[in-house]
Amino acid sequence: MASGLHRKVSMLACAALLAGSAFAAAAAAPIAATGTTAAQLQEAVAGSWRSPANKARDQYRHPVQTLEFFGIKPGMTVIELAPGGGWYTEILAPFLYAHGHLIETVPPSQEPGKSMFEKKLHADPAVFGHITQFVPFAPPDPVKLGPNGSADMVLTFRNTHDWLNRGPDTLAKVFHAAYAVLKPGGVFGVVEHRAKPFANAVDSARNLHRIPEDYLIELGLKSGFRLEGVSEINANPKDPEDVNVHRLPPDLAGPEAEHAKMEAIGESDRMTLKFVKPFRNLK
Repeated sequence: MASGLHRKVSMLACAALLAGSAFAAAAAAPIAATGTTAAQLQEAVAGSWRSPANKARDQYRHPVQTLEFFGIKPGMTVIELAPGGGWYTEILAPFLYAHGHLIETVPPSQEPGKSMFEKKLHADPAVFGHITQFVPFAPPDPVKLGPNGSADMVLTFRNTHDWLNRGPDTLAKVFHAAYAVLKPGGVFGVVEHRAKPFANAVDSARNLHRIPEDYLIELGLKSGFRLEGVSEINANPKDPEDVNVHRLPPDLAGPEAEHAKMEAIGESDRMTLKFVKPFRNLK
């Protein structure tokens, strides 16, 4: 009972902090809320609030092309799962600032305002002040992302292997939660480190932080989604797909003697999958 109350109080505190930030930033939209989707994405990607180190990774993460592939629009309600340090949040928040709604998920046990992610948001309300809310999210429980049929898009970037490491049922719960919160026609966009085709998904997730593409596609179909598209936007043919992704840039966690070799490879080879929640057949 106490822990549940703590979670509620924590989330209310987060909401209050964001509401104050939104009020302060109301007159200062970070990007022009006009022009094509591509132009607005480019403006968000070029934003001065993004660090040079984050911008340097655009060549591997291709944020404009990736979000265009998923079909994002400025007026959408978008849920970002497990944002980490907020690399994509820096792009999503200003892009959705004027007309859309960005919802972020956070661990429910997290003390409000204390994480690096939340400090980042509160430090720049002119960019992040219109984030709609935080949702407690810690698979396998809790995983509910909001009212059923309330979101246009759910996005996850390089997280699915972490949930698979907690068990196949945990990852399946995330897919089902995304399906439930999406409107019919809504998009579940997934980017993940790619393992060799038909590799053992559990082993490769645990040892290499990778998942074979066929495994995620099958899981998406089993969860009720339709596979709308598969893109090679974030592919890297130099990646042999048999090394732990943390040995590659930007982490370079292996021995210093191999850093030059890993830098020559670049960041990991990644799948980019677009799942869509189908409309019900009317008979």
